[in-house]
Amino acid sequence: MIEIKSQFDPTLRNILKNKKQVAVIPVGSIEQHGPHLPISTDSDIVTEISKKISEINNFLLLPTINYGVSFEHSPFVNLSLKKTTLQNMLLDLCASLYENKVKTIFVINGHHGNQEVIKNIDKKLGKLAKNLKVFSFSYWHFMDREFDHAGFVETSIMLAISKNVKMNLARKGLVTDGMSKKEIRELGKLASKSFPKVTKNGIWGDPRKATKSEGKKIILEITNNLSKKCQTCLTGHSSKFHQ
Repeated sequence: MIEIKSQFDPTLRNILKNKKQVAVIPVGSIEQHGPHLPISTDSDIVTEISKKISEINNFLLLPTINYGVSFEHSPFVNLSLKKTTLQNMLLDLCASLYENKVKTIFVINGHHGNQEVIKNIDKKLGKLAKNLKVFSFSYWHFMDREFDHAGFVETSIMLAISKNVKMNLARKGLVTDGMSKKEIRELGKLASKSFPKVTKNGIWGDPRKATKSEGKKIILEITNNLSKKCQTCLTGHSSKFHQ
């Protein structure tokens, strides 16, 4: 792995002479995650996953974009970007990487509200250069578990990567056990407009039984599956991309 932010110009220019360099752009958010997780949770998790993927595949790792589209968490804390702002940031970064001879880019997303922004970003960049390849993935699509927000999954991962977790403040949130897929989808649509209104306390799931060991297992599952997907994209054996 080559972490861009720690490099010096002469060294980095030599590295970029390799026409096969691949870059990773992690995208997170700053928003409430209940009373027990920090508002940096999405950014912390996607940074860790992107780092591990970059280590496995020897990719160039860019600094995380720590802000996302999180207006749905109001009136709870959220420091949000407009969709067009985040999209333009990504488009500009990809164009800048291309100018620096990097022609393959993976955008790894850590926040549900960013999905519309990263969707089809490769097509939006298509006019820039036909040989620029941009793939976008949301990390939770690479685990065999239900997505949550400050619930069991996110809390377990944070216990594995951070000391900034207050389990004594963990509270049960919205639990969808027993609900139909249709009911859950409807709740998801409502939550995308007002997360607090649907969850009451800002938590989707139940974090109280989360553990560090379970977090390590989840991270390993995600990084292994996502790393394989990245390699599949590089070899061109599949045209199906998770958003």
